[in-house]
Amino acid sequence: MFDIDKWQEILGTIKKNKLRTFLTGFAVAWGIFMLMVLLGSGNGLSNGVGSNFEGNALNAMWIWSRETSLPFEGFQAGRRIQFTMDDLEEIKKIDKIDYISARYWIGDRTYSYNNEYGNYNTQSCHPEFQQIEKFTITQGRFLNDIDMEYDRKVMVIGEDIRKALFKDKDPIGEFIKVGSVPFKVIGVYDELDPREGTRQGLIPIATAQRLFNAGNRIHNIALTTEDVSKTESQAIEEEIKLLLAKRHRFDPKDQRAIGIYNSLENYVETMNIFKAIKMFVWLIGIGTLIAGIVGVSNIMLIVVKERTKEIGIRKALGATPGSIIGLVLLESVLITALAGYIGMFLGISLMEGINFMMEQQAQAQVGASGDQGEFRMFMNPTVDLKIAVSAMLLLVTSGALAGYIPAKRAASIKPIEALHDE
Repeated sequence: MFDIDKWQEILGTIKKNKLRTFLTGFAVAWGIFMLMVLLGSGNGLSNGVGSNFEGNALNAMWIWSRETSLPFEGFQAGRRIQFTMDDLEEIKKIDKIDYISARYWIGDRTYSYNNEYGNYNTQSCHPEFQQIEKFTITQGRFLNDIDMEYDRKVMVIGEDIRKALFKDKDPIGEFIKVGSVPFKVIGVYDELDPREGTRQGLIPIATAQRLFNAGNRIHNIALTTEDVSKTESQAIEEEIKLLLAKRHRFDPKDQRAIGIYNSLENYVETMNIFKAIKMFVWLIGIGTLIAGIVGVSNIMLIVVKERTKEIGIRKALGATPGSIIGLVLLESVLITALAGYIGMFLGISLMEGINFMMEQQAQAQVGASGDQGEFRMFMNPTVDLKIAVSAMLLLVTSGALAGYIPAKRAASIKPIEALHDE
């Protein structure tokens, strides 16, 4: 039942010791404020780095050729490794390979349409490339097997190229000259990976090899695996390396002969780092909270000491131990809950404010340059409301526990001893 006299007494005690109550509340508020800031910052780092994996499949690998650094079977170091379509066909046979595409780079070429010109990057690939780099086709379609079979001179262009050459006109079915070679536009893509951008055209690799005298040569291979674990992905990576080492006769221990980037391996390792960071953040935040709770406990011990005679009089007049404990606990919980709420509110507000400013800045950059951004390290530094509420409940519970020891001591005071206390 709500006891107005008890609340008036608690508020009177707080008003009487304003500075002490403020310092105690500040310690608690600062603890949960720092916890919210640390959690928000940790989430911002995790979200920012994690977002850089969104443009590609997480289970993807990229393999490219380089130069040998070790002599092997009579070959000297420094030999250039050249991939061919035969390598692609052999890698296809490896178990648990899902999508695979070779790539042959044409490089920068002048694109022209009517009176509009621009220099853009051109690369060729297989139709499966869309599943590896996660293109979003905004108009038309992507390359298909028929384009490959008949060496069609068709092209999928990026959004930047569409805007520059076609303005508001529908580009599907129109012809772009790449150098002096006309290509029919069959699709427009919006690249999810901000590092690649949308300033490149994609053509069938069979067409590129024929038109640009590439023969059977390719520059690199991109693939995705089935749903496998990190260990299985590493095993596939090793199998690919041994296969290519055998085909191109280089030492399998040569770390510079070929390059392999395993997206799943790097993603898992990166996310594990952030899991460790989050654990560290929680340890620091909880440590800060504990420091504030200890401060509450110490202050309540002082309060009990100062009010020893008053408590003795209360007990002499018939106050029960439960009422004494309830009075001290209520004061402890009130200070902890109020200060904790203020700290939580300020911490969440700060992180939401930072997130709002970052979103506004990002939108302004996109509007000014049309660029969707570069590699991001910090993104959406907000705190999950459930976690914030859980931390608040933990804080209030801790505040109750912090006040229990002083309350228990107050309840055990004998009236005769309390009245003689100086």
